[in-house]
Amino acid sequence: MADNTEAAARRRELAMLLRDLSWTIHRRVPEVTGIDPLTSTDLAVLKHVLDAPGMTVTELSREMALKQSNTSAAVRTLAERGLVVRENSSSDRRVSRLFPTDKALDQDEAIADAWAGPIRKALAGLAEPEAAALDAAVQALRSLNRSLRSAQGS
Repeated sequence: MADNTEAAARRRELAMLLRDLSWTIHRRVPEVTGIDPLTSTDLAVLKHVLDAPGMTVTELSREMALKQSNTSAAVRTLAERGLVVRENSSSDRRVSRLFPTDKALDQDEAIADAWAGPIRKALAGLAEPEAAALDAAVQALRSLNRSLRSAQGS
């Protein structure tokens, strides 16, 4: 019985820690050279469009767990800044698909570095056993992410 209670307490602590970590990461608004400052939501939407071109606003909202109005506002900002374009679907003219522009594609690596750079720097500052434990957890974290995303889509 004690083992189950201890395991449950560790999992609760892990869940809360992952939530706090994601919030800390999300609050950091990375600066990307060559792009006027964007909010963290705008940058996250842009990164999703770069990673999965051709999504609709509805699909993007669902994928990111954002309200459609917030996604639409971010897309509008990105379009005004020349980073995203809407193209009508060839099969259904009522459907618009989102694609990154050449300007956004040119900045893709800088955007990825802006998000991941501070995290990589923090990882480099960890003691070797801590860094090794996180390296060993990559597959488990991928699985957790897939599980959360699939539950979100239900």
